[in-house]
Amino acid sequence: MITRRNTLALLGAASAGALLPSLGLAQQAIDLSPEQPGRPRAQRDEAAVKLIGKDTKFVKEGVFTVANATGRLPFAGYTADAKTIVGSEPDIAQLVADALGRKLEIVPVSWADWPLGVASGKYDAAISNITVTEQRKEKFDFSTYRKDLLGFYVKKDNEIQIREPRDIAGLKVIVGSGTNQEQILLRWNEQNVKDGLKPAEVQYYDDDVVLYLALETGRADAYLGPNALLSFKAAQENKTRLAGNFSGGWPVLAEIAVTTRKGAGLAEAITHAINTQIGNGNYAKALGRWNLASEAIEQSHTNPPGLPAK
Repeated sequence: MITRRNTLALLGAASAGALLPSLGLAQQAIDLSPEQPGRPRAQRDEAAVKLIGKDTKFVKEGVFTVANATGRLPFAGYTADAKTIVGSEPDIAQLVADALGRKLEIVPVSWADWPLGVASGKYDAAISNITVTEQRKEKFDFSTYRKDLLGFYVKKDNEIQIREPRDIAGLKVIVGSGTNQEQILLRWNEQNVKDGLKPAEVQYYDDDVVLYLALETGRADAYLGPNALLSFKAAQENKTRLAGNFSGGWPVLAEIAVTTRKGAGLAEAITHAINTQIGNGNYAKALGRWNLASEAIEQSHTNPPGLPAK
């Protein structure tokens, strides 16, 4: 996990303003300064404000209080001052807060703490790479803002493309043990065997340095992992590239959403606010500056179908 301390070591070069390639958008700088001059800001959205429930109670007057499991860029991490939180999630939170006419306060929390904090009213919302699931919808409302994607990443000069199970037949593929992506990869292998194709050789590494060395030297052909994290690393280091991606809930669509307490009266307002930002271009800027353009959605929805419990 990226903490206050090792964020600086990992991203020192980026904080100097190095130009990094972005998927789907023109090359632009990754800004890790505390000032964040490039962070998109929104105007107050009166239509969204009117959708806030009459009985809605915010944690603080005039403030939108957001819980975030800070520690993983591009989602959220600390700048050189070791206290300012930046990333794609703070950018989305800022747009929503602006649209609702409120100041933004981000509260760093552990992943395990946001559900109770939101459900109890300690936080107005959680914006922390939270996937919509049917089980979570029993306690929370959701306003979607990003696709939940997995990505196959390969050595930069490797020309393979991976779009469907047959594309991994016979390849050597790295995946994390016990992860959702491992289960999907194994299902792809099962399908290929049924179709008379060679299964992929599945590789596991505990050390990221050894993992990327395997890609560099050809001991592995591809690495399957969370697209957002691998995209950011590819943009930083310019050694790997995206060969193909698909839903993290494959074959079911998975989406990331702003999470609020069920019945709090905020979800419809937040969904409207996000759609306004999609329409005016601020949303694309917010994702693009963190190399997440490939995960953009065309429209935000309130409480869409989520991943099934099983």
